[in-house]
Formats: sequence, structure tokens, C-alpha cells
Amino acid sequence: MAERNIGQEILDGIREIKQYKAGEIELRARKLHQSAPAQEVRAKLELSQSAFAGLMGVSLRTVQDWEQGRRTPSGAARTLLRIAEQRPEVFLELA
Repeated sequence: MAERNIGQEILDGIREIKQYKAGEIELRARKLHQSAPAQEVRAKLELSQSAFAGLMGVSLRTVQDWEQGRRTPSGAARTLLRIAEQRPEVFLELA
């Protein structure tokens, strides 16, 4: 693996910011869609609430709160839900 030149990467980033502000370039952006509700993702994986909580790294109570609408998943949990929904085989390898 090639050694990174962090200083050069910073300078390149600053140049891109200046070019963007001057209207010379468009920045690349990617929009992520929301995952299905936790209950749907869990059902798709055919896991109990307890097993799902273990894989997500949260308590059983947290999963129950998500599914009953008392709480919403944090940013990291939403990311894991997207992975579980889009790539269930990868998620289930951990089970």
C-alpha cells in the first residue's frame, strides 16, 4: 500500500474548496435513503428481538422502544439498519 501524503491531501482539499466557491467545479454528493423501520428489518432477518439487539449492540429494551415508536435509532444504529436491510447476508454472518 502506498504511503499517504497528508499534507498534499489537505492542500488538494483546500484547492477544491476554492474552486467550488469560485463556481469552477461541482462537489460530488451522495444521498443515503432511510432504512425500513427496525421491526421490518428484524423480521426480514428472522431474528428475535433479543438476538437482533445483540447484533446491533443495544439492549433488548432499546429494540422494543424502536419498534413501539418510543425512540428512534441513533446515527450509528441507522447505518447498521441500512446494512442489515441492504446486505442481510453480511449482517447474518455475525449471528
